[in-house]
Amino acid sequence: MAVYTDVGDEELVAFVAAYDIGEVVSFKGIAEGVENSNYLLQTTRGSHILTLYEKRVRREDLPYFLGFMEHLAEQGIACPTPLHARDGKALRELCGKPAAIITFLEGMWPRRILPHHCAGLGEALAGMHLAGEAFPLTRANSLSVESWRALFESCAARAHEVKPGLDTLLETEIGFLEAHWPSGLPSGVCHADLFPDNVFFLGDRLSGVIDFYFACNDLFVYDVAICLNAWCFERDGSFNVTKAQLLLSNYRKKRPLSDDELQALPILARGSAIRFLLTRLYDWLNHPEGAMVQPKDPLEYLGILQFHQQVRDPGAYGL
Repeated sequence: MAVYTDVGDEELVAFVAAYDIGEVVSFKGIAEGVENSNYLLQTTRGSHILTLYEKRVRREDLPYFLGFMEHLAEQGIACPTPLHARDGKALRELCGKPAAIITFLEGMWPRRILPHHCAGLGEALAGMHLAGEAFPLTRANSLSVESWRALFESCAARAHEVKPGLDTLLETEIGFLEAHWPSGLPSGVCHADLFPDNVFFLGDRLSGVIDFYFACNDLFVYDVAICLNAWCFERDGSFNVTKAQLLLSNYRKKRPLSDDELQALPILARGSAIRFLLTRLYDWLNHPEGAMVQPKDPLEYLGILQFHQQVRDPGAYGL
């Protein structure tokens, strides 16, 4: 989450008046994340999240994102859901941008990842994959292997500013992934951005999942690989095989992974590392002035990529 767009008091009051949620009590920007502008909205009837969808989120994709959240909630998955205004619309416009008010989810994301967090994540991810099977809409992953070369080329000329030789390394790896990317594996709706700050816990219990604005139809095991990278590497860059084993084993209790999926995991983990390295690199080099958001270090994912480049079979992940 982040704040790119300032909302004036009069605009806010008029926007909230379209809903049956009471009057505005307080309004505060949320600095975490990188994609949309998010505010914690307190009204006389409780807490809510106001989201303004910024330029990277396409307006035509919003019915998919909001609809998937509602679908998951109907399937018993704990996640925020968009509120409908008195006219029945969940998606409206504020400050010239698409906007929605989302229910508030209780809990906190874990600042220090412990093994039980990874166990809960694995179970929750499998539950989402199963619950999404009946969702009728589809959306291709706009940040999958087909898009990486164009994204790389948009920042290749300045990649050396982050690390000398980074442009050559990225071009070589993208070529390898384009040639070896798997197909024909089980697929469906994926979260595709399930980082720790998008998963809430109350005590040791996972209380819900947020931020579905990268959700898409892709390989289920690619979604698993994204989580493996986001949750199972320590701050010093080392891989925690215990956390990986708990994530994967708890996922497999709910949704078994085929042998083909397991064999594809090292390649998909490399792809996940490239995807986030590239988007972080782009954001690092194109940071908007005045934005209330801190771009994330792309080199964190270079270390993760280099780990997976040495993996020869899924046994390295604790299987």
